[in-house]
Amino acid sequence: MRDALPEAGDRPRLIIGVGNAFRGDDAAGLAVAERTGGVAHEGECSPLIDLWEGRDEVVLVDAASPGTAPGAITRFEAGAEPLPARTLRSSTHAFGIPEAIELARSLNRLPARVTVYAIEGADFTPGAFLSPVVEAAVDALAARL
Repeated sequence: MRDALPEAGDRPRLIIGVGNAFRGDDAAGLAVAERTGGVAHEGECSPLIDLWEGRDEVVLVDAASPGTAPGAITRFEAGAEPLPARTLRSSTHAFGIPEAIELARSLNRLPARVTVYAIEGADFTPGAFLSPVVEAAVDALAARL
């Protein structure tokens, strides 16, 4: 992760947390949005295009599928290149963040700056709460944002 995000332009930065509140660590993005005063979004991600309309800078936060270490935070700059679709968890939203970004890019509706943070999850069990390691990652990222 980098040390600081640049200041937003005339239209303030929008933080959007994506996830499912009832599937354990899949709620990581929603928890970051709650802690930062951002917008929580559950379900398919195509509505994100309208949600970020008119914004210069958008920060998206979602859970990542287990891969290396639960609680790891990975940052992607979506304006630079397409997101790796397999990195972000998309089982609870069939049309996920990578697809929404690429659709917005093709429609020329992608904000000037789109940063995506993926928090690697440990437990996506229905009905579970955030695991302690992901809760700590949520707190750390929310404090940075």
